[in-house]
Amino acid sequence: MKIALLGTGFGQAHAAVYAQRGDVEVVMFGRDPDKTAAVAGKFGFAACTDTDRAFDDGSFDLVDVCLPVPQHADHVLRALDAGKHALVELPLAGDIADARRVAEAARRSDRQVFVDMFERFIPANRALFDAVDGGGYGRLEQLSLWNRTAHLWPGASLGLRTLPLEAMHSDMDIIVRTLGRPDSIDVTAVARDDDSASIEAVMGFDGAIARDSVSSLMPMPWGARGGYTATFEGGVLESVATMGFDGRPSGSVTAHTAEGARELELPAADQYTAMIDHVLACLRGEADNEIAPESVLDALQLTIDVDRLVNGVG
Repeated sequence: MKIALLGTGFGQAHAAVYAQRGDVEVVMFGRDPDKTAAVAGKFGFAACTDTDRAFDDGSFDLVDVCLPVPQHADHVLRALDAGKHALVELPLAGDIADARRVAEAARRSDRQVFVDMFERFIPANRALFDAVDGGGYGRLEQLSLWNRTAHLWPGASLGLRTLPLEAMHSDMDIIVRTLGRPDSIDVTAVARDDDSASIEAVMGFDGAIARDSVSSLMPMPWGARGGYTATFEGGVLESVATMGFDGRPSGSVTAHTAEGARELELPAADQYTAMIDHVLACLRGEADNEIAPESVLDALQLTIDVDRLVNGVG
């Protein structure tokens, strides 16, 4: 499998996974020759600044798009037009119209498109999905998700303009996956400056409530931490995790019921490795695509709704 990896910023999280595999060949693409060569060399990849080659070179099987959000949809569509599979960092697009264009193009194509909904592969989240689907704790009545981080990615803004699409989208996907689309949304936000802020979103459902809290106001020693509390009719699941740029969280899930508390046994897996393993398994015909564009549209619409309430856009 030959992969064109576009982007030397967050693309490094994907690069770290590819570098551990012996079944892929990767070329890293970037605009700055020196930076691209340095980052590619760190992972043992070839470097290139001619982005057209990622699409025109017939030897590439997959284009991995880790570029700024406004460029996502166009690059995925270009990959499909060139007969390539595509993996794109979340969110799929900055507006729902572009996302639907990609979803429709993917439906028509014999190539596959994957959206990096990495949170679907976090073992703690899978435990929540299984609990909802299995019904062992009864109906889900309240879901609270939180994510508080320092500025771990140099140069990346985590202000009000970026937090909804780039930090809350994963949580919106979990909410939609477990409770569906909400009947109401209320949002409160505070900004320290253009790059540091906090947002609280509360969503109402028929017989349930969800809250999502994100913040980039934390000092560097804090790192990144998050989790959820899921309250069911017959028990509570509580997850706490630490996360970092390498995409390898550590954490736990505790089940609280009338019989007491017990920690669930979770498989040892990190989300980016699991996500890329899934992509490559799909391309080998060994799995069905769980992160296709069509599957992210409701979560993206909810994220855009929150963004509109925070920033008055759209």
